[in-house]
Amino acid sequence: MISTRFLLPLAPAVFVAAALSAQSSGQKPIVTRHTVEASSSHAKASNPKPEEATHAILGAFDRYEVVGMGAGHGNKDLDDLILRVIRDPAFPNKVNDVVVECGNSLYQPLLDRYIAGEDVPLSEVRQVWRNSQTMCTVSGFYEILFPLVRRINQRISPDKRMRVLAGDPPIDWSKVKSPSDLDGMRDRDAVIASVMEKEVLSKHRKALMLFGTFHLFHSNNTGPKWDESAVQLYEKSFPGATFVIGDSMVFDNSTVPPPKAELEAQMAAWPVPSLVQNIKDTWLGEMDKYYFSKMVDAYLYLGPSDLILVEPRPAEIFSNREYMAELQRRAAIIGDPLIADQANPDKLSDQNFDPFLYHSSDEQKILQSLGIGPSPSAAPPNEGSPWRIAEIPQVIHLSPRALEAFAGKYAPESLSGVSIPPIEIDADQDGLWIDLGVGTGKHKFVPISPVDFMEEDKPATRIRFHQGEKAGIVGLAFRGLWISEATKLN
Repeated sequence: MISTRFLLPLAPAVFVAAALSAQSSGQKPIVTRHTVEASSSHAKASNPKPEEATHAILGAFDRYEVVGMGAGHGNKDLDDLILRVIRDPAFPNKVNDVVVECGNSLYQPLLDRYIAGEDVPLSEVRQVWRNSQTMCTVSGFYEILFPLVRRINQRISPDKRMRVLAGDPPIDWSKVKSPSDLDGMRDRDAVIASVMEKEVLSKHRKALMLFGTFHLFHSNNTGPKWDESAVQLYEKSFPGATFVIGDSMVFDNSTVPPPKAELEAQMAAWPVPSLVQNIKDTWLGEMDKYYFSKMVDAYLYLGPSDLILVEPRPAEIFSNREYMAELQRRAAIIGDPLIADQANPDKLSDQNFDPFLYHSSDEQKILQSLGIGPSPSAAPPNEGSPWRIAEIPQVIHLSPRALEAFAGKYAPESLSGVSIPPIEIDADQDGLWIDLGVGTGKHKFVPISPVDFMEEDKPATRIRFHQGEKAGIVGLAFRGLWISEATKLN
């Protein structure tokens, strides 16, 4: 099971994950204004106390062994804050390790030599992040982060020097020729947890974790119950060691999200950026009780969502034709349109660049793409966004005989040995009825290529079927609110 979740890039002030819970529970989320009773309850709660973010983040290391926060997902304001924290003179006195999502652990020995200041060419050490996952391959943030830590190490005493730990599975892309070559490398959260346990927690070191927030949650009732975050996994042995910072809010079906404008008005006087701790019994904590009591420990405010800036991608990366060709090769293997687009010269243009990460209409469009909202279809968000949703493809016709070849039961790859119900697929005259085994019943999927299907009323949810050497269907890859692989049962 690939433990990467589909993190909707909604505005930091309001991350409406009722959509996530809706697909898992089979219910439609209800997104409305607060009731009078809810508003009254919030009015009685105390006000949150935002603190200057850099000082507050560094102070958390006095109480915890690990501080986890998001990074490298296209948010320039967030990434700039991280670089400011790392450059603070107090940082090397408080932190031993920086653990990163965008780091292929196959190259850890090479990375250690580079970060320690040894004579390692930048062109060689770039394999650490450029041979990592999709979002890392053209990241300007990681092109800066690794050299920055190396430079800091060269300026401080040897006993204060830091390590950077790679948290992604050890994939040798030179040996990957088909999707099956990635088998055994898909459980990213288990790899992250293992690195944390072996290199940080068991050695009583202190670490800054830079990962997508879904890898960091203490618990999560919005995703599949069997899909645990890295922090959930290692907290079974090291409870209470980690301070998790959320820069978005997650609302499940039991919580009514507030209107974004109302929430941002309440935060308008807060410093930018600022960190809010001790959220219990404040109006912020009352607004989203499960999230702030079970999932994260603090909230990072980066300002009004429509002013958040996008992280530019360096033109120097795209001028490397050999690397672009390699990304195209990987895209062809794993069927990832994001890699294909960002490595395709015909899809790159400064005409569509937009400096803003979020727009007021983006939330509506993303929810619509999941089948939530007044329209069953969605226009794509702003073309300049690094996470943009693709145009809804044209449905094609496959014969009933061709569709029947996909029918049957499929066994999902098990995460940490947990038993997972099979995926069951039936064919009809124009598509497939698919039960993902998560309690939501059967959903209609329609063909968009000979092996690709999208959910009829949620076009962002896709399934790609894998063919064996003899052209038979041997498995599938599901991409939606989470990502998983499954093998067809005989």
